[in-house]
Amino acid sequence: MNKLVSIIMPSYNTAHLIADSIQSVLTQTYKDFELIIVDDASTDNTDAVVQPFLSDNRIKYFKNDVQKGAALSRNRALLSASGTYIAFLDSDDLWRPEKLEKQVSFMEEHGYAFSYTDYTEMDYSGKVSGMRVSGPPKVTRRAFKNYCYPGCLTVMYNKDVAGLIQIEDIKRHNDYAMWLEVSKKADCYLLNEDLALYRRGRAGSVSTQNTMELIKWFYRLHRISEKQNRVLSLCNTMRNILFGFLKKKKYVRRIA
Repeated sequence: MNKLVSIIMPSYNTAHLIADSIQSVLTQTYKDFELIIVDDASTDNTDAVVQPFLSDNRIKYFKNDVQKGAALSRNRALLSASGTYIAFLDSDDLWRPEKLEKQVSFMEEHGYAFSYTDYTEMDYSGKVSGMRVSGPPKVTRRAFKNYCYPGCLTVMYNKDVAGLIQIEDIKRHNDYAMWLEVSKKADCYLLNEDLALYRRGRAGSVSTQNTMELIKWFYRLHRISEKQNRVLSLCNTMRNILFGFLKKKKYVRRIA
């Protein structure tokens, strides 16, 4: 029997994009999944766009009464997750059809509890840029403290090993906070295949932040989520900036 995968999808004002994201889940070759969408009090017509998909009983849709941010929206979805495996897909990103099948097989075959894959970048209109992002074959907790190597849309972990993850309410890098928690229980392994498409350029995304914004949000991650003192938080922030630069040099390359 295949193991259930719970897919966590926070959304906010992505009515023009979320249908494609949901469709990329429904076309997966691996069918044993539940898709848990938590809408963060969107002011567009996300409700109307999602409604037709709810005829599929694998899809659950929740809506926050007030805007709470991606961290708390993911927390809410995780509380409802019943799968052995937890995967993540934002409401403007896409998966390739064999993403779940290949990643579950990779983890089952090797006994891994935590994994990620390569992905390709696309611009806001959905045009593939030709930039492929990878990472180290193995990311230990120490390596995670250097930088957040996995793209959120590629991560999968075994909930039986990691337990229920609930993170602090931080507005940026909350996926990084989750991986730091999971890395306390398991190392993360790379499936070196391009299995997802990440949309760059959306407002508020990491790809649109300048260096000063990145410094601020990395610092808040360490100070609030990791509960470190000011000096250690600042040191780890500088460490993140350095290793982020090195990641771009080593693991981001043009393939077309």
